[in-house]
Amino acid sequence: MKKTPTSGKRKTPRLATLDMSLQLDQTVYLRELVRVQERLRVIQQAYIKLGNSAAIVFEGWDAAGKGGTIRCMSAVLDPRGFKVWPISAPRQYYLERHYLARFFERLPPRGAIAVFDRSWYGRVLVERVEGLTSNKDWQRAYREINEFERELTHHGTRVVKIFLHITAEEQLHRFRSRVLDPTKRWKLSYEDFRNREKWGAYEEATDDMFRRTSTFHAPWYAIPANSKKYARVEALKIIAKRLSSGIDLAPAELNQELAKKAQELLHIDPSLLRNQR
Repeated sequence: MKKTPTSGKRKTPRLATLDMSLQLDQTVYLRELVRVQERLRVIQQAYIKLGNSAAIVFEGWDAAGKGGTIRCMSAVLDPRGFKVWPISAPRQYYLERHYLARFFERLPPRGAIAVFDRSWYGRVLVERVEGLTSNKDWQRAYREINEFERELTHHGTRVVKIFLHITAEEQLHRFRSRVLDPTKRWKLSYEDFRNREKWGAYEEATDDMFRRTSTFHAPWYAIPANSKKYARVEALKIIAKRLSSGIDLAPAELNQELAKKAQELLHIDPSLLRNQR
């Protein structure tokens, strides 16, 4: 069984303590983005070789930049070992089952990385705030989620949890941009505006989520995201660090049978093939 990384002793995140002024200029952003994307490519190849798996959770405010950050990953990773699950309201089939059922079905197999664009934390965020589940159910969910994630890590699946935080003012600015851009209007809904009326309740629910579910084996990472560039790079760096900890990132050795056939058909110098082993 492959061991998952431990987080060490970390302070539980709180939204009020985040430095929302953090940002990157364009030159630094592009340099750091390319660097961490290459690191993620190497990590994926190691996961395929070793049979590791990972579940990456993205939570955050509407328009916080979750989709853009995920696209920075999907742009460089092989889709055969990388899957993005956009999570919305459950259909009737899942409403008749335990709320974790649909997430069990979407967990990554060995050698794969799965990203959840929103996740099982909906139970203690939107369902709590909007009254979509009973107080008893969402209060019990903290324990259920911790046990769920502990079982995942014991099974060898690494769990990385990212929360992208923006201010209410920045969200309003991004909503305005979406309304005025015909290619982005599809991202906006009436509920996005209505949810702003409960901003304080969502902040309270988020801090409670951090406090109750940021664990040794699956800690939360809250990232100030008023600057999209800073948030993307910081999130990918955290993911790369968590996924690579304790992993042999050396590329797979060239199979001897494959090397022999390559030598015959491609007329490659045997010394070059030996250097690949």
